[in-house]
Amino acid sequence: MNRFIMADASACIGCRTCEVACVVSHQEQQNSAAVTTADFVPRIRVIKEDCFTTATVCHQCEDAPCANVCPVQAIRRDRGHIFVTPSRCIGCKSCMLACPFGAMTVVASASGAQAIKCDLCWHREAGPACVEACPTSALQCVDAAHVQRQRLYSQPF
Repeated sequence: MNRFIMADASACIGCRTCEVACVVSHQEQQNSAAVTTADFVPRIRVIKEDCFTTATVCHQCEDAPCANVCPVQAIRRDRGHIFVTPSRCIGCKSCMLACPFGAMTVVASASGAQAIKCDLCWHREAGPACVEACPTSALQCVDAAHVQRQRLYSQPF
């Protein structure tokens, strides 16, 4: 089963610390002072509405719609994660349209448009930077079995 990040809207305060941690963890310097507004493209997004605040991120789908529609197979599954291969991506935005969670982003750069998405910070031994940085522990890295157990425990008897 794939792991993914789950947000608890009742605990999220909308501080966007998760977004900053994400951006910093995916830049070469890994230094928040080096991040510019042009470079600020988080792979997790905080959504603020009138009555709630939460974060949305890739769910690492088993049968990933983004990967299924990619005309150049730039999106692939590896070690339980869905990855974008930058050298293959043509920036067509098909993945953005296919993602039911709105978790794909296409950014323009000097070398052309590029799709990016959460990769669960596979490069970090400590796991996803957003989960580690969240001051209210509103984010958890879970799998489908964990979600199912939570549903069972929350059911009234």
